[in-house]
Amino acid sequence: MPELEAGLDDIRCAPKDEGVLELIVRRPAVNDREILEEAELHLIEGLVGDSWKRRRSTSTPDGSPNPLMQLNIMNSRVTALVAQDKDRWQLAGDQLYLDMDLSEENTPAGTACLWVLQ
Repeated sequence: MPELEAGLDDIRCAPKDEGVLELIVRRPAVNDREILEEAELHLIEGLVGDSWKRRRSTSTPDGSPNPLMQLNIMNSRVTALVAQDKDRWQLAGDQLYLDMDLSEENTPAGTACLWVLQ
């Protein structure tokens, strides 16, 4: 716990206006991860080639995939603190790892993806 608490100041210093995309991970199937140098983001498909559309969701009444959850964005500083080794980042299951302040105050719901695409 002390090690995690010691890393909080670094996380709070993440850029607020412009971030750096540090890692892209595609999940072609359950428990599979592909690290990509570049990827295509699509309004309907999400991260092209990712399996989110084939996964059931507990957030929809019928268990169908939730289009509001097609893309997962994670603060890379948080991931680095928890995972310790960058080779383990992709195990978190997120797709885009940004060095940016992703707090609700800085990136209200619906804005984070727009920031990535600009």
